[in-house]
Amino acid sequence: MGRAFRIYLAGESVLICRQCGNHLAVSEGVMSKQFTGQHGRALLVQQVVNTYTGDAEDRDMRTGRHTVRDVFCRVCHTTLGWKYDFAFEHDQKYKEGKFILEREMITEKPESKRDLGRPRIEEVPVRELLARV
Repeated sequence: MGRAFRIYLAGESVLICRQCGNHLAVSEGVMSKQFTGQHGRALLVQQVVNTYTGDAEDRDMRTGRHTVRDVFCRVCHTTLGWKYDFAFEHDQKYKEGKFILEREMITEKPESKRDLGRPRIEEVPVRELLARV
């Protein structure tokens, strides 16, 4: 198993895991705040990082039947929401490939000015990678 590298995001504000502070998404990637999850209010987000997904399963939801995968924090393994793989209803197709992050599981951290110079990704020199082989 290789070493896992976390991606650190920079933006107006960053959505982070409430349990461990892991960066998940930038506020600019939020498509809608009008969603409901299992624990209350939720966000529809274009892209998330530092997560992994579970197995696909069909679920009947308020807006119809969808094939979804639960989304977990890569650091603390908390269930954060789900990813839409497939929407059976034609008017729900815009959700495919998008993520739901539940407000109860995340928090929003305003980005401070001093962090803007920080790299977005932890970088490892190529020599160091080759030395491991």
